[in-house]
Amino acid sequence: MINKADDLHKIEQFVFACENELKEIFIERSNKVYLKLKHILAIFKDEKLSTSHFQQSTGVGYGDISREKIDSIFAKLFWAEKAAVRMQFVSGTHAISSVLFGILRPGDTMISLTGSPYDTLEEVIGLRGEEVGSLIDFGIKYKQLDFIDDKSFFLNTKDLIINTNCKLVFIQKSCGYSWKKSLTNMDIKRICSFVHSISPDCICFVDNCYGELVEDSEPIVNGANIIAGSLIKNLGGTIVPTGGYVVGDSNLVEMACSRLTAPGIGSEGGVNFGLGRLILQGLFLSPQMVCESLNCADLFALVFSKLGFDVLPKAGLYRSDIIQSIQLKDPLLMQIICQSLQSTSPVDSFLNVLPSPMNGYSSNLIMSGGTFVEGSTSEFSADAPLREPYNLFVQGGTHISHAKIALIQLILKLLKENLINKEFLNSF
Repeated sequence: MINKADDLHKIEQFVFACENELKEIFIERSNKVYLKLKHILAIFKDEKLSTSHFQQSTGVGYGDISREKIDSIFAKLFWAEKAAVRMQFVSGTHAISSVLFGILRPGDTMISLTGSPYDTLEEVIGLRGEEVGSLIDFGIKYKQLDFIDDKSFFLNTKDLIINTNCKLVFIQKSCGYSWKKSLTNMDIKRICSFVHSISPDCICFVDNCYGELVEDSEPIVNGANIIAGSLIKNLGGTIVPTGGYVVGDSNLVEMACSRLTAPGIGSEGGVNFGLGRLILQGLFLSPQMVCESLNCADLFALVFSKLGFDVLPKAGLYRSDIIQSIQLKDPLLMQIICQSLQSTSPVDSFLNVLPSPMNGYSSNLIMSGGTFVEGSTSEFSADAPLREPYNLFVQGGTHISHAKIALIQLILKLLKENLINKEFLNSF
């Protein structure tokens, strides 16, 4: 039996102590927000951003000054030649798919250098599913290697690029639904430099989802030719309601946009439905929101490791994206945790969390996501495919206080269900 009032106080003390243990990391991270926001403000000033750029256009959107200004700002944010920020991208997967279909042609070879891609790209490539219209259906060849930072990986990469006359290498920055470290931008730099030393014309394409503004640099300045991502993740600052972006070499971005719209229209079309202010305000807020997400991830990592679970990365270690992986090894435990986290969400806290199929995913998915923007992972959420070893992926968070509230209630629930050992409370 537990004494709810007494244990609640001890749990609060435990979580607060974990937060205090991380305070030096939080201060260091906060100092980096200053530099990132300073960079964004300098871009806004250089671009002479004004309220006139919040206007709404209609139709095809030719000459839309809001869209053009946003594209110019995002290009400078990433130190790239060109950017296309579009509400017509329904997800990060859609943006990535537009790049792949826009650039690759029948007979070309694409090589993933980071192993199996995220679940939602498997059907895009043609690795799963029977729907027509995948890359493989269109005669594009696909190969993959698992990234390991050793000599053998680079030798295998060289052989594969040369033997296949590779057109594009695909690099996924985040861990996805796997138990592996996310790539850093220095990892990306080594890969891109090596690929270009073998084949200067080979295109290095980075799926940048979950990684924006986490590190001190971005993939373009580290050798990537083109990157893509979602606006309901890091760069949306938790307030952008939809959309995605493609950034990189001008000709490649234009090819992706020609796939999104049509050849002859390309990047010159597409209205932003009057959301220009939210897009730019979200970008202004994003350094702070990313910082809070990283702090929440560290707190979850430390608390769960003290409760006896394996976590990746461990609290306090270098992070290159906002994802925190927790190995649960139990589908029932996964559902209990997601249900508890859902109950502390600001939206739909009353809903029951059940595993269910979702478009693009090979396994049933369980998700705690009571967010203001549906599917937003810059807000606090947790999700996982219902498959062994039952790893849970936590991301986002607008404030560390929300993570603390969620963790305190969760630990109380786990104690009540006798799913964790009470010994960790003895020192409080």
